[in-house]
Amino acid sequence: MATKIFLNLPFKDLNRSIAFFTQLGFSFNPKFTNEKGTCLVIGENSNVMLLVEEFYKTFTKKEICNTATTSEVIISIAVETREQVDEMIEKVIKAGGSEYMKVQDYGWMYHRTFLDMDGHHWEVFFMDETQMPQMN
Repeated sequence: MATKIFLNLPFKDLNRSIAFFTQLGFSFNPKFTNEKGTCLVIGENSNVMLLVEEFYKTFTKKEICNTATTSEVIISIAVETREQVDEMIEKVIKAGGSEYMKVQDYGWMYHRTFLDMDGHHWEVFFMDETQMPQMN
């Protein structure tokens, strides 16, 4: 069995979050969906559980961070072209999210960042690994 990853994020309004990510072109796994949360499918083995804050709190003793002032995670999604990066950001803005930082273009890697409507930090990037400089 392939290793799968499930990130868990708290959201204030599940239906609003589902609508937002649906507008970005993502789908959800109905087997992991109810009124407390849903499973956003990023890829075959990559998922993000969008959990209502009260339900999220049952998994931790820590406080949920204030995403307006604190960064808890940056979720990065690789796409196949630079154009897909730009298309995703256009969808984000149309769906009610916001672009967070200026475009980063290193030639071999191109990325843009956005905040969803609950302030979670996401990156969308294209990387041409054949052009990537050696890391020493």
